[in-house]
Amino acid sequence: MERTRDRAARSPRRRGRGRLTAVLAAVALAAGGLVATAGPAQAADTELAVNGGFEAGLTGWSCSAGSGSAVTTPVRTGTGALRATPSGGDNARCTQTVTVQPNSAYTLSGWVQGGYAYLGVTGTGTTDSYAWTPSAPSYQRLSTTFRTGATTTSVTLYTHGWYGTAAYHADDISLFGPGGDPVRVPDAPTGLAAGTPSATSVPLSWNPAARATEYHVYRGATKVASVNGTSTTVGGLTPETAYTFQVSAANSAGESAKSAAVNVTTPAGGTGGGLPPHALVGYLHSSFANGSGYTRMADVPDSWDVINLAFGEPTSVTSGDIRFSLCPVTECPNVESVTEFKAAIKAKQAAGKKVLISIGGQNGQVQLASTGARDAFVTSVSRIIDEYGLDGLDIDFEGHSLSLNTGDTDFRAPTTPVIVNLISAVKTLKARYGRDFVLTMAPETFFVQLGYQFYGSGPWGGQDPRAGSYLPVIHALRDDLTLLHVQHYNSGPIMGLDNQYHTMGAVNFHVALTDMLLTGFPVAGNQSRVFPALRPDQVAIGLPASTHAAGGHTVPGEVTRALDCLTKGTNCGTYRPRGTYPALRGLMTWSINWDRFNQWQFSRNFDAYVWS
Repeated sequence: MERTRDRAARSPRRRGRGRLTAVLAAVALAAGGLVATAGPAQAADTELAVNGGFEAGLTGWSCSAGSGSAVTTPVRTGTGALRATPSGGDNARCTQTVTVQPNSAYTLSGWVQGGYAYLGVTGTGTTDSYAWTPSAPSYQRLSTTFRTGATTTSVTLYTHGWYGTAAYHADDISLFGPGGDPVRVPDAPTGLAAGTPSATSVPLSWNPAARATEYHVYRGATKVASVNGTSTTVGGLTPETAYTFQVSAANSAGESAKSAAVNVTTPAGGTGGGLPPHALVGYLHSSFANGSGYTRMADVPDSWDVINLAFGEPTSVTSGDIRFSLCPVTECPNVESVTEFKAAIKAKQAAGKKVLISIGGQNGQVQLASTGARDAFVTSVSRIIDEYGLDGLDIDFEGHSLSLNTGDTDFRAPTTPVIVNLISAVKTLKARYGRDFVLTMAPETFFVQLGYQFYGSGPWGGQDPRAGSYLPVIHALRDDLTLLHVQHYNSGPIMGLDNQYHTMGAVNFHVALTDMLLTGFPVAGNQSRVFPALRPDQVAIGLPASTHAAGGHTVPGEVTRALDCLTKGTNCGTYRPRGTYPALRGLMTWSINWDRFNQWQFSRNFDAYVWS
């Protein structure tokens, strides 16, 4: 949140194209990946690639991060070809596993068009090989040869592009050589077991299955995950609910029978209570004034179910010592006394409202880089909550409060001190105040949904280390989290699960970004590191109350369309969500003061909305 209106949109730094070309060329030369000219196939050779012309869609092929699709143009021959689109964290790798004979020679070839494109093979048991081109304005043939090792019975063919570059096309992929035995469907997995469940997630593990290349996880009859390993965590569950899980194994020949079932009941949640099914959250400028004017606590209308006091700020960036006080009379002539303010809070709570202290904001940079700062944070926030009799805490860390150290690449196990200490501090506060402690967060899109493409400084460095940095905090605290209301404003374009960029202020932006939280998504395109879905009742949409409040104001009609699309599946734009979420909690706005300035347009539109 901000005290002033303007803020430049952020985007991660990217390497120059010329430098990338040089790097790729050097890698190719070092790896011996030059294009090779194959000799004629032997008489005993057979075609081993399945659906190499993509006439049967993607049958036989698997593409990372949903990056591939079968298209009808441009094609080299026939009616189909592969189109695969890389992203910043994914190179659009499409693979097929083929059975081969040991100690045998093979020729791999295919045709590609577009930008950087690779054709190669792994698992040969000798020297894996590939061919590549940095540019193919029209279809260009790539070819390479290899020999299998003494015990090799299968290899994996692949195509891929390069991170963040344009889409590539591939057609007529061919593998010639001695054929192997037909691939058989894997055995059904055994040993499915559940670890200790949380209120909203269950860890699962199982034994490897012969001939499996991936596993499908089912919750009841619904497939909820596909993974390459033998464990995963299923999220997005409801507290105090019984679930049944099974897992199957799959390869290019098909899917096995499901394993024996395991039954799990999630424990009670600890995400705070007392909110209505659909809630309106607003920030109240209590410690400062701006162009919207000061609004007294007693004058906040009943429309607002959660009132966040803006802001508690640190004495210094790294102290962890948070202070809160009412706006000075010189800045806010109509400010109430502390006694009146506390009485008004009690009156709101008696009417069923929740009042929280919001920590941070645009000017309140908080970096808990040490355990001392962590402990000071707990002590000082507790003092504010106790003094004013508040219901909980809102985390509104912005700017440079959160960033990831180089090498901290897994949101599930963060190592950066400012992340680890914040998680620890909030868990301590939650334990101190108990189950009804209300915990909300208001990150910017840069720190959450941008994590679909970029996470931290990236595999080679050079990216903004703040990208996606809220994800480990949200994930670690998901069982304590009452509401996540990402700020859908002051944002650059963000890529959704459709791999298209969406721009703030319109229905597609709000639906796509909310759908990401309710569906889950691979972080930086890594399919083995999927951020699990949150429950719909944990999610609200953050919007500016007026054109003066922040960049990206959304007119009431578009707000209504977004709610219709997400909760009813109607009135959508071009983006269609993966599900319908009638339990979506509601809306957040910056701010109550700006809504008052704008004749209460935002809250009146919310009050008038028919949820079912």
